[in-house]
Amino acid sequence: MRLVFPFAILLLWAGSALAGGDAVGYVKTVKGEAYVITAGKPAKAAVGTPVQAGSVLKTGAQAALGVTFKDNTVMSFGPDTELTVDEYVYAPNQGKLKLGASLAKGTLAYLSGAIAKIKPDAVSVKTPTGTIGVRGTHFVVKVETD
Repeated sequence: MRLVFPFAILLLWAGSALAGGDAVGYVKTVKGEAYVITAGKPAKAAVGTPVQAGSVLKTGAQAALGVTFKDNTVMSFGPDTELTVDEYVYAPNQGKLKLGASLAKGTLAYLSGAIAKIKPDAVSVKTPTGTIGVRGTHFVVKVETD
């Protein structure tokens, strides 16, 4: 009887780990209407919603969203924002680090995690008019549409 309980816990943990196997981050905060669109499928953002490389993060007119990535990078989005996680690789033991994102519109507050601290040139955020190369620990950017 003592062996069944730990085994059941292990199976539950393994199942939840496999379900989010491709996740590079998770929604930590959400206010208002926000979505995580992965492989063309929109999911209403809720605390715990997984974010994958290729996911598009969108907020509505009165919304805000906060995402924490595996390396503890934190991104916070204001109203009417759209950001695509172009690429994300976090394998520090193999020397593989990369975070690339594209901000199409809206506001982004960024706080560096391990990737930017270990290899700052491995992080970039593209905007319609340029690319931000992360060399510090945080920044805020606003992209306005015409």
